[in-house]
Parts: sequence; structure tokens; C-alpha cells
Amino acid sequence: MGSFSRQEFFHELAEGCLLPTAQQGLEQVWQLLVICLLCRLLWILGLPSYVKHLSTVAGGFYALYLFFELHMVWVVLLSLLCYLILFLCRHSSNRATFLSITVLIYLLMGELHMMDTTTWHKMRGSQMVVAMKAISLAFDLDQGVVTNVPSPVEFMGYIYFVGTVIFGPWISFNSYREAIEGRKLSFSWIWKVCVSWVKSQLCLVISNCVAPYLFPYFIPIYGDKLLHNWLLAYENALSFHFSNYFVGYLSETSTTLAGAGFTEEKDNLKWDMTVARPLHVEFPRSMVEVATSWNLPMSRWLSTFLRRRLADILNACILSKKCQPNCTHKNKKAPWVYIINIAFSALAVFHLAYLGSLFNSSVDYMDDDEESGVANHTIQKWSELSWASHWVTFGCWVLYRIIL
Repeated sequence: MGSFSRQEFFHELAEGCLLPTAQQGLEQVWQLLVICLLCRLLWILGLPSYVKHLSTVAGGFYALYLFFELHMVWVVLLSLLCYLILFLCRHSSNRATFLSITVLIYLLMGELHMMDTTTWHKMRGSQMVVAMKAISLAFDLDQGVVTNVPSPVEFMGYIYFVGTVIFGPWISFNSYREAIEGRKLSFSWIWKVCVSWVKSQLCLVISNCVAPYLFPYFIPIYGDKLLHNWLLAYENALSFHFSNYFVGYLSETSTTLAGAGFTEEKDNLKWDMTVARPLHVEFPRSMVEVATSWNLPMSRWLSTFLRRRLADILNACILSKKCQPNCTHKNKKAPWVYIINIAFSALAVFHLAYLGSLFNSSVDYMDDDEESGVANHTIQKWSELSWASHWVTFGCWVLYRIIL
């Protein structure tokens, strides 16, 4: 496309990328969305609970087969293993510990070539959702949030909840129970589904058709080889980011369509599920804000069940997250506080561009040995950028040791 004028380029882009990408996106997921809608309609009929559980298990199994075919057996095996551990440890107060160790061993065996690497990686998202659900349920049982181990059909209904089984996100066991109660259809529910779907398609188009040509077609920036390498790294990072936002908004769509993802306050039902916050990732306060906003349900899961919290080191509002107005920090709006926060934001964007340089879909290294191909590609890309992020990280560590 380098010889095209900008007008010709945009015309070719619309016909050759934008429309086909949107069409293929719909073709890939329309059956999943239909299943979610059917389950949602089924749950408002007032059927017995076990029928609702069985329906979501059936819908989840069909969705898994659509995306993974017979390889779905590995997801099923993990879910059966999780329930077996919960049942065997039903009189223990350390169910979460035993289950976490079991799940970790299972996933490590999968990563270490228990099966074909490519196939395993395709199922990694669903495996992770199953693991997070089972572990969170174990914690809820240990802490008394859930009083008894669910029946097999109720457990499997939660694990294979059709709205989350493919793209996620994680939802709690109590959220699943509330979802199958069958809230009434409403305009706010339909609006949330439509908005999330439109956002997912926009992110897909940006990832495939805009980000790879951001410089110089959309933003005409030119420069020497080093600048070109950094611009290319940012393009690759942006493409990767928006592919994640696409999955995030798509998971919002499927989860909401299936009847989950709401909060209720004084009979006021809000369909307000948020999976990702793109602006907080692209213009972050720190890398921790990036990690949090990248996948909010997963971040909430880590914070709730692994107690990963940040500690105050300096008496100033320079934490990874924005302080509340009533925080006890002495220094809140001093100029040096703003300077430090801006520096952290710039550093976060710097690291994101560096990491994103690896996700270049135009490079084909799969013809060689897969592992060595990935390693060579990584070394080549980071060498072109002078290993800058590694050196900056080392410098931050030295500074940390000095002020410790």
C-alpha cells in the first residue's frame, strides 16, 4: 500500500479490510450470541432451578464445541477435576489452597506440552475462566460466603455459564445465581448489549485495519530508522491492545445478553458490567493502572482472593491509582507530585510500546521451529530498540535500592 495516495489507501482500506473484518467478526460469534439470548429468555419463564442449570450447561457445551470442537474435553476435564477436589475437601477449611495447587499443576502440565501447543493456547482463555471461577468458589466456601458445596449440576452451570465460558470474564458464584433468577427484559439491558457490541466491532476494526497503518497514513509522522522502529513498535502494541478491547467488549456483550453483569440498588437495576477501560490503558497513571484496567474482573479477582494490595511508601499522591479526595497523604497537589505522575504515565506508555513490538502479525516465524522462532523474533525486535526497556527497568531497580 506504500505506493497509494492517501485517498486511494482509505478507499482500499474500507473495501478490503473494514467491511470484511466486521463481517467475519459477526460470522464467528453470532451463534454464541443467539445461545446467550435463548438462555436469557428461558430463565425468565420461572422454570425449576435444575432446569436452568442444565440449560446453561448444554449451552456452554455447545459453545465450547463451536470454538474448540473435540478439544473442549480438556476444559471439561479441568472442571471435573475442580469439582472432585471441592468434594473431597468439603470438610476442610483450606479448599482454596488445595484447589489452587491442583489447578496450577494442571495448567503447568498443559503449558509443558501435555498436548499440542497451538491447540492448548487457543483454549487458554476458557481454561483460565474455569480456574478462576472454581478457585473463587473455593474461597467463598472457606470464608462462609457460600455455605455448602453446590450440587454437581449447579457447579457445572456456574462453570459453563454460556455468557462467560468462551470469552470470559470471571463472575462470582452469587452473580451466576442472580443471573439465572431471570430479571425482566428492559430497554437498559438491550441498550447495554448494543453499545458493547458496537464497541467490540470498532475495536476489532481498529486492531486489524487502523493500527497497522497508523503511521504515516492516519498520523503523518516520519523520521530516521530509530524513530521508525519505535513508531512500528507502537503500532504493533496498539493493534494488540485493541484486540484485547475487542474481546473485553465482546465478553460484556455475551455476559449481559445472557443475563449477568448488573448491580442492584434499592430496586434500581443497572446493567453496568465493565471489562476494560481503554483510555486508562492508553494514557495510564502507572503500569499497575494498566494491569487493572486491562481486565477489571480479573483485577478484582486478584485483589479479592489473593490480597494483592499496594502500600503507601511516600506521603504523597503518587500511587498507581488515583487517591480518594479524603486520603491522608500530606502532599496532594504539589508541582513535583504532578511531574512524578506524568513521568510514570510516560514510562508506562514506553514499556507498552516496547512489549507491543513483539506482536507483529506481519512477521511469519511459524515455518521454523515454533519455540526458537518466537525467541529469535523477540531478540531481533528488542535488539532493534536497544533493549531500552530492560535498561530502564534496571535503572528503576537501582533507584529503588538507593532509596530503600
